[in-house]
Amino acid sequence: MTETGSTAVMASSHSMQDPTDGTPDDGTDGLPLRTPVPAHQRQPVLDVVVPVYNEARDLEPSVRRLHAHLRATFPYPFRITVADNASTDATPRIAARLAAELPETEWLRLAEKGRGRALHAAWSGSRAPVLAYLDVDLSTDLTALLPLVAPLISGHSDIAIGTRLARGSRVVRGPKREVISRCYNALLRSTLAVGFSDAQCGFKAVRRDVAERLLPLVEDVGWFFDTELLVIAERAGLRIHEVPVDWVDDPDSRVDILATALGDLRGIARIGRALARGSLPMGGLRRTADGGPPGGAAGRLLRFAAVGAVSTVGYVLLYARLRPAVGPQAANALALLACAVVNTAANRRLTFGLRGRGGALRHQAKGVFVLVIGLALTSGSLAVLHHLAPAAARRTEVGALVAANLAATVLRFLLFRIWVFPANRRRTGSTST
Repeated sequence: MTETGSTAVMASSHSMQDPTDGTPDDGTDGLPLRTPVPAHQRQPVLDVVVPVYNEARDLEPSVRRLHAHLRATFPYPFRITVADNASTDATPRIAARLAAELPETEWLRLAEKGRGRALHAAWSGSRAPVLAYLDVDLSTDLTALLPLVAPLISGHSDIAIGTRLARGSRVVRGPKREVISRCYNALLRSTLAVGFSDAQCGFKAVRRDVAERLLPLVEDVGWFFDTELLVIAERAGLRIHEVPVDWVDDPDSRVDILATALGDLRGIARIGRALARGSLPMGGLRRTADGGPPGGAAGRLLRFAAVGAVSTVGYVLLYARLRPAVGPQAANALALLACAVVNTAANRRLTFGLRGRGGALRHQAKGVFVLVIGLALTSGSLAVLHHLAPAAARRTEVGALVAANLAATVLRFLLFRIWVFPANRRRTGSTST
């Protein structure tokens, strides 16, 4: 790539990173149905970006190894793009030489640092149907590259990520990095209710049509870029595929852990506020047809209400039958347990469109936890009623339980949607646990 071309890409990247430039997608036109990439292509199907900053030692052997691997194993035309983040050593000179020597290799140079900035620029300027990136140290085994991008080429998924936290992964790293990684992903799950397992593994891919809609919504230009992109994609209902990877830690990593951690915490707070306010215009990221239950969020809410109505009737009938034999509290608990199991199974199939046995036990276990919350509400309502009116009529008792169940139902829907059946579990055959 010439210096002129690099400058053009750099300018484009700068304008797209400013959220005030242009108007974000207003949600009126969603993404079309995913289609496979045609089998016969002359232009690159895959563009693998390698973001670098002062990597003069590792750049050449890593790019040559990646190039040889793709030449030997990848069945489509490809391109490798070295994205230089304002390096001050010999990195630009080495990148230029590699681009001249290796026919499928290009490079671009940015005037400012930031991994997110580099990916934003490289992906925005590429016309390949599938865009990927990996760390220059090649910590992730390259044998996972084809499994990573295959679901995107076939039209199965929108985004694919390598995960070091799945059962099939083999990871070699020190205890400090292991604890930090697991704590960070646990923090994401507890604060943003994400379903993906590994936000920061430097091994990801995205379909270009998705990237074109998604990148203008991502503000971070540093290490939080990955997390922000995934959180927005998941909340928009895009399909995220996870691939277990073998990963060996680079002992020479120069990442400032403390600065990165603080930046990530600020990013989590910022994206959390944006999601709470509903200020992200994600409608343009939704697929117009995706093979799941029709009707979007409104349709899910209606189906959940229908399942809940049937469950409530069943609960009242079962409670009335059990109450004379075991007393009100035991009858409430037994009726609620039986109906919760049926309710979770029905919502899994009808409301959230999940088929097969995969994850069913996990969903039922989470459903039981949701049941405990409902049990606390309904049992608490009974206790309050009996304390205030010990001689309350059976009709009053049932009315109090129905009211408590309605409150529990609203909470159950929210927990089902963001925790029991999160978006990426509904839309991908994820291999993570």
